[in-house]
Amino acid sequence: MYEYAIAWEWMAFAVRWLHVITAIAWIGSSFYFIALDLGLVKRAHLPPGAYGEEWQVHGGGFYHIQKYLVAPAQMPEHLTWFKWESYATWLSGFAMLCIVYYGGADLFLIDHSVLELTQFQAICLSLASLVIGWVFYDLLCKSPIGNNTWGLMAVLYIALVGMAWGYTQIFTGRAAFLHLGAFTATIMSANVFMIIIPNQKIVVADLIAGRTPDPKYGRIAKQRSLHNNYLTLPVIFFMLSNHYPLAFATQFNWIIAALVFLMGVTIRHWFNTTHARKGRPTWTWLVTVLIFIVIMWLSTAPKILTGEQEEKAATLSPTQQLFAADVHFASARDVVQSRCSMCHAAEPVWEGVPFTPKSVKLETDAQIAAHAREIYLQAGRSHAMPPGNITAITPQERKVLTAWYESAVSQGRTE
Repeated sequence: MYEYAIAWEWMAFAVRWLHVITAIAWIGSSFYFIALDLGLVKRAHLPPGAYGEEWQVHGGGFYHIQKYLVAPAQMPEHLTWFKWESYATWLSGFAMLCIVYYGGADLFLIDHSVLELTQFQAICLSLASLVIGWVFYDLLCKSPIGNNTWGLMAVLYIALVGMAWGYTQIFTGRAAFLHLGAFTATIMSANVFMIIIPNQKIVVADLIAGRTPDPKYGRIAKQRSLHNNYLTLPVIFFMLSNHYPLAFATQFNWIIAALVFLMGVTIRHWFNTTHARKGRPTWTWLVTVLIFIVIMWLSTAPKILTGEQEEKAATLSPTQQLFAADVHFASARDVVQSRCSMCHAAEPVWEGVPFTPKSVKLETDAQIAAHAREIYLQAGRSHAMPPGNITAITPQERKVLTAWYESAVSQGRTE
């Protein structure tokens, strides 16, 4: 059964690859159409009902694009719907959430020093937050507040900051940031699935039936599209953040998340204004850099503001206790402490390593047992760690790590 870890890792890689591909397709088409829409020019020769046009050049050819706010007088034979990019991105992202965080809930989702949860409870809270978050957002948009686009975005920002704080009170820092990205991405994809595409289909159906489409459907869809526009960059940040513990594994991680949303607004404001030919607000880049500097400072601020925090004693899950009790644990611990702990420590002693890599500490029995699977994959079955084998771990020592993990897993299967 220990081969299950290898297969599971490859499946996670495959789904992550799919997720990245589909996200590129969705975000790329989204950014293109936003830039196109903002760059449209009204000209006298446009046909009736046309809002604006744009001439573009790409790949050795010229493109003449016209936009109708409602629809042209006569429907074309073929319409290209940009929707599957969004659906595939969300579905592949949810699959990755299931594989990495639900399948590895003990390691990646639950932090017993934050909140005592069973795997079932943690997964239920995760799923509920995504569903309830969309329902709350949708009702907010349909409420009187929704009539004020920028007022609605301000309330939405407050709600997102509240979710950032809430997630950090339930899950690990890594899972909190990932869930904040998933929460936001669910809103974005549901906007496409529940609002934008259905509204466009209503307009198409009216045209086919000879009825005059109601312009409100276009206005509603455009408002949701505007939200997606400003939420895209923060989602990408949160999805990448699991590789950078300085972002998620700090005392002020929820404040960092709040600032990331602001950076998404300032960056998109520059592009939106530029594409609309309304100038180039370079001040947005200065604001973005200043916010990022504050984020970097907050990542180490506890040492400055509150002193070094005493680390809470780790509480091991039953699975992790199995690794600590295995007969091979003592030998594996000796290998880890001699080859890994000089970097993976609260205060690394290896020159050039100022912070604990990936925030993974391997100094105590509890810490080593808690990261058994990672040690097995990174230093036992592969040569990823130590980087460049800089601490000269031997093939025999790698076999010790492999024997420890496989023995514990086999023991667990027989009990």
